Amino acid sequence: MKKKYALIGTGGRAIFFYGALAKDFSETSRLVAFCDTNQTRMDYANKLLRDRFKHPEVPTYKAHEFEKMILREQPDTVIVTTIDRTHHTYIVKAMELGCDVISEKPMTVDQEKCQEILDAVKRTGKQLRVTFNYRYAPHNTKIRELIMNGAIGDVHSVHFEWLLNTEHGADYFRRWHRDKRNSGGLLVHKSTHHFDLVNFWLGSRPHTVYAQGSLMFYGKENAEKRGVTEFYSRARGSGIATNDPFALDLEKSPQLIGLYADAEHEDGYYRDQSVFGDGISIEDTMGVLVRYKNKAIMTYSLNCYMPWEGFQVNINGSKGRIEMKIVEKSYVNSGGKKEDEGALQTKSIKVIPMFGEAYEADIVEGAGGHGGGDPVMLNDIFGVPAEDPYKRAASHIDGAMSILTGIAGNVSMSTGLPVNVDDLVKF
Repeated sequence: MKKKYALIGTGGRAIFFYGALAKDFSETSRLVAFCDTNQTRMDYANKLLRDRFKHPEVPTYKAHEFEKMILREQPDTVIVTTIDRTHHTYIVKAMELGCDVISEKPMTVDQEKCQEILDAVKRTGKQLRVTFNYRYAPHNTKIRELIMNGAIGDVHSVHFEWLLNTEHGADYFRRWHRDKRNSGGLLVHKSTHHFDLVNFWLGSRPHTVYAQGSLMFYGKENAEKRGVTEFYSRARGSGIATNDPFALDLEKSPQLIGLYADAEHEDGYYRDQSVFGDGISIEDTMGVLVRYKNKAIMTYSLNCYMPWEGFQVNINGSKGRIEMKIVEKSYVNSGGKKEDEGALQTKSIKVIPMFGEAYEADIVEGAGGHGGGDPVMLNDIFGVPAEDPYKRAASHIDGAMSILTGIAGNVSMSTGLPVNVDDLVKF
């Protein structure tokens, strides 16, 4: 019998899931409904279902009809791809109504909402899965394999630097993410991927977190300091924006028009806000120090206005060192092909034994986004999963442990003090 799925939140990330259900997993799965605050956006999702994926349209429900949708359509699983601050609302409600849940990362944005989710899982016995596609990227799985096989012995320290560029990085400052109440800031929304990778690689959990960060490049005040004198609120219809390399031109993407510009009249959400406007409350420059329960230490940095996109990781162990550098293709969410998200330009993993010759690790990349990791994860979720020695499927515990590093970082930034992660929630 096919498993039935309903999806809430039909913005840019949703296409990744409902497109896969419609195109690749129709033999094992059935999409039964859309739910959103915006009818125009749901209508556009149905148009994509019909025209791009040759799939029948599905019933639509407004967000206040979420319970009605579940009672009427009887989904086995609800997929949550709403804005981050509302994840917990629909995760908890879906489980209380008898559904399992698949949640886009981050699972939620603060410790109170995280506790609500953990309590609901315990209370209902339902399953919650968090979609960490970076685990499935072959280059990231290779790091897990090397550490598992003892290539550098016991891991003692990790230096992890992530660079978001002036296209993708800037995009967080145009959208709802720019309000920290919505996203938890980038230490939660974006770094959850990176903190999860380190948990996954080390097979451990964060113990103590200390962080510093601030808004140092984006925002009106910073632009004024650099001598900028002309400003605009959004790019569409602005003559000033035509000379701003950071402006997003919605007209260049039919998908951005369909998902956002055509839907503005319902909720007043502007997808193309100026990154140098007022009202930005997230940081763009962050540094974090983490001690893990296995005593390993990580130094981490995230900068969101860099000339290239990707990351560098150096992992030091009792028998040597791993050096990884990944350069990713630049992209704008919903502005292009899904397979371009996290797609690689260059990759390198060098293993340097303490006594021996350094060598390049073999990495077999596949087709699809995130170096071929996306199709593997989607099959793991919607298809017939293969046996996985790396245990990449992420539970609600994994989802919690990844965001708790970022949440602890937010607490630390506000207090100036280190934070014990175990003090934030009760498992």
